[in-house]
Amino acid sequence: MKLRTLIIDDEPIALEKLRGYVEKTPFLELVAACPGGLDALAVLAHTPADLVFTDISMPDLDGMEFVRSLPEPPMVVFTTAHAGYAVDSYRLSAVDYLLKPYGYADFHRAASKALELAMKREAAAPAPDATASLFVKTDSRYLRVDLADIRYIKGYGEYLQIYIAGAASPLLTLSSFAAVRERLGDSFLQVHRSYIVNMNHVRHIERARIFMDADTVIPVGDSYKTSFQNYLSSHAIGKSAR
Repeated sequence: MKLRTLIIDDEPIALEKLRGYVEKTPFLELVAACPGGLDALAVLAHTPADLVFTDISMPDLDGMEFVRSLPEPPMVVFTTAHAGYAVDSYRLSAVDYLLKPYGYADFHRAASKALELAMKREAAAPAPDATASLFVKTDSRYLRVDLADIRYIKGYGEYLQIYIAGAASPLLTLSSFAAVRERLGDSFLQVHRSYIVNMNHVRHIERARIFMDADTVIPVGDSYKTSFQNYLSSHAIGKSAR
């Protein structure tokens, strides 16, 4: 298991130290390094994260305000030079609290606690139901759609276009990626800020492009290439001929 990790600190040296620690930890995958909470909010609007390491004392939006602003916050480890924030951090259900200056051993301990928590949550989660479906509201109707029939989903402003196998046109509904992602199975992968793909409907993949059919090619966004490659590594066999 890899934890998609977002790091936030307004001090460049501290941010680079965090980056180095994340990159040397095998079970962490860096999705973004942000100099402040507002930048982090912009990242989370299109890139999911499992774990956040954030400084507390920052201009514009401090670490605690940042976490409180998230409707569904990921696991959080607070970092700060002020010991007095400890109690408040645990009130926000923080995984851990690192007092600056801290070393890699302390960082690794906090990251390992997050990994253990994530593994427990995954073990407790119900197995995906291959026959699962969801109801999609279009105009005044709710249409039942089998998840297995969804080819891909495209974000279109405040709307989602849901492309169904065998359907001439997509379903259009007012919703967000965050709302639909939690209702999809393991075969669905977000590969771009505007696309979620059901990998069971992919025809082939070539040079960071996903070919759904002869007329539909979906790009893999730069922010998603690492997670996409990880998916392929765990679902592919074979090597290129020499």
